[in-house]
Amino acid sequence: MNLSNSTKIELEATAQALADAARAAILPHFRSPALTADNKEADGFDPVTEADRAAERAMREVLARLRPDDGILGEEYGTTEGSTGLTWVLDPIDGTRAFLSGTPNWGVLIAVMDETGPVMGLVDQPYIGERFFGGFDAAWMVGPAGRSTLATRPARALSEAILFTTFPEVGSSEEGRAFHDLAGRVKLTRYGMDCYAYALVAAGQIDLVVEAGLEAYDIQGPMAVIQAAGGIVTDWHGGPVHMGGRAVAAANAGIHAAALEVLSKA
Repeated sequence: MNLSNSTKIELEATAQALADAARAAILPHFRSPALTADNKEADGFDPVTEADRAAERAMREVLARLRPDDGILGEEYGTTEGSTGLTWVLDPIDGTRAFLSGTPNWGVLIAVMDETGPVMGLVDQPYIGERFFGGFDAAWMVGPAGRSTLATRPARALSEAILFTTFPEVGSSEEGRAFHDLAGRVKLTRYGMDCYAYALVAAGQIDLVVEAGLEAYDIQGPMAVIQAAGGIVTDWHGGPVHMGGRAVAAANAGIHAAALEVLSKA
């Protein structure tokens, strides 16, 4: 979709307003002794808190004011059809387990999608005050140290790479074997960073994030930020992943190709 400059400016401003609204809704709940969680999964633990719900409601209220004709795909309140060809993809708290644990590696994920995938995205970490933006030929972050341009790491050997994933047990047993095969070939593997790991790819700190079983709202915001910063985000066979599934986020084409050579065996 060809967007005018004025529309791009409006979309970016709306994304900032959404992130601000989510911050205000979430922070009173973080590390609160009164915080509780419901479990959305009968056979496991998939928590949701009032902070998740309040943040998505707050973002939807902003969209009702600023972009009422756009569609919405949100984790907590589902799909709202639009008429503009643009859909806001919202994950009010990616990393609710981390949120419940008091660790600051959860985040608010926001993207705008057209028929081809995300055209703009944002990852916001309210507690430490870091915001990562990517889209419309720009990639930047702002935080306690000020504002800076985002750029992914240059190419290096797979044996020198840093790899992240959220859970040591990645997807199915077959997917797990492929991931751990890759982990055995890199310099350093770390776990449990949720969406913040993707922000670290965009910021040039790490080389790879590999996950499975994702939904559209898990990947689209980080995907847009990483791509704008010079990275690549695909499925494990190099195809589209913006609607979820198995994702590999890579800092550059070389490390992406090396990871796919291993992961595509799954």
